Amino acid sequence: MNFDQELENIITLGTTIVEAKKRCEAVMNTIETLHLSPSCKHTLIRLIQSELDFLSRVSSTDSSEPSICVNIGHLEAVVHILQQPNISGVSRVCKKIPFQKSTDNGLHNSNSKSAHVDIVCTFNGNPVWFIVSDRNPKYISWYSQHESSKDKGWQSKVQLLLEAAHNSVALKPTSIIFFFSNGLGGFTLEKFRNEFGAVNVNSKFSNFNVNFSNELGGEWLDILTRSYEQASVLEIKIDCSQDVPKDPIVHNPLVKVNDDIFCGSFGVLISLMDSPENGKIEGDLINFDTTALIAIVSGISNGSTHNLLATPENELKKRFKGNTEFVIGQVMAEIENPIHKEIRNVLSGRKGIICESVCSEFKELVSMCGGVNEKLRADQLLKHVAVIADSPSVRMMSLPTTRKLALKNKIVFGTGDYWHAPTLTANMGFVRAVLQTGMSLFTFEHRPRALTGD
Repeated sequence: MNFDQELENIITLGTTIVEAKKRCEAVMNTIETLHLSPSCKHTLIRLIQSELDFLSRVSSTDSSEPSICVNIGHLEAVVHILQQPNISGVSRVCKKIPFQKSTDNGLHNSNSKSAHVDIVCTFNGNPVWFIVSDRNPKYISWYSQHESSKDKGWQSKVQLLLEAAHNSVALKPTSIIFFFSNGLGGFTLEKFRNEFGAVNVNSKFSNFNVNFSNELGGEWLDILTRSYEQASVLEIKIDCSQDVPKDPIVHNPLVKVNDDIFCGSFGVLISLMDSPENGKIEGDLINFDTTALIAIVSGISNGSTHNLLATPENELKKRFKGNTEFVIGQVMAEIENPIHKEIRNVLSGRKGIICESVCSEFKELVSMCGGVNEKLRADQLLKHVAVIADSPSVRMMSLPTTRKLALKNKIVFGTGDYWHAPTLTANMGFVRAVLQTGMSLFTFEHRPRALTGD
């Protein structure tokens, strides 16, 4: 190798390392802005830090290699998917999912396997797995190149993933989505379609351009732009027939009462909801837990904030006892950010459902603690939601019942999961406990409100 060639290689390698480091730092900054659990963030940051450590070890004066193989493109693509607006309930990132294959008699083999999944989450309300590849399409092979090769080819990878999906319960997806950020060759694309029934779902993604920003110091930002216009996004459906919703047992007629008079923000909220007709549960649904129903009818949410603030402290303590500070905190939060306005977009156009357990608990709490107006609002609200039989999903009930995963909550959230309906809740302790098991869960959070006797 002559001197000019050697110098060119050194410059190329050095440039690659600098650019790769910039990309790592930019993606790390983006991760900090994502709404992810600490464990998911920790996993992604650890992987990027490992990449940075590798880049730091590579000597820019090593002329033996004109370029290096970096993994930051894969992590960029993973973060790009996590930024999609229809992604929620992310429970695992870049982890292997262990499983044991069932035998014909329903038992499990003693030999366990595992399949790597880049994202376990809900996508458009359904539990899915995402598999991400950032490889050049020229180097994506369908069949194994060599028996001893670590790269078994995508045919084997897909078979393993389907085996893992079918033998999972709590983590079972309704589909597996493959995101090839640089596209796919025609041969591999046809194999995906013909052998596994994969369909193109590029249209389900709202944005194929992404910016990662890296602070340069002061007010300057280095914007690193990447386009995924050439990406191929394929979906393979998983047979979930055992958990397909059956006709519900509906316990109220769900006929909108024309002479109901809805006042204030409560009336606006109810009018935005789409009441089911003739007991039909279909379309966009929203599942309420007890905390959500209480928050909607609470006097705090319906104009009693100033009256409560004007009440002498000794009267408040007599009424709310040890919960006085908690209630006043809710009052101040309501003045700053009204909860009906906060959840309006979540409820708009959706049909509300509650399970029997929630209905019973809600009625009992309102009867014991609600005032006249709160009881009237509760009656009106119950006329505009479908009260259905407790029907928790198989995957939710497969989770162990513990103090943090109480059976009653598994029934409530599991019923929403069974009907593929997000649950509106303030019970984020339960949501976090579910996510920690690795199971994705579709929920919307609201801030708590208490009954005030209004």
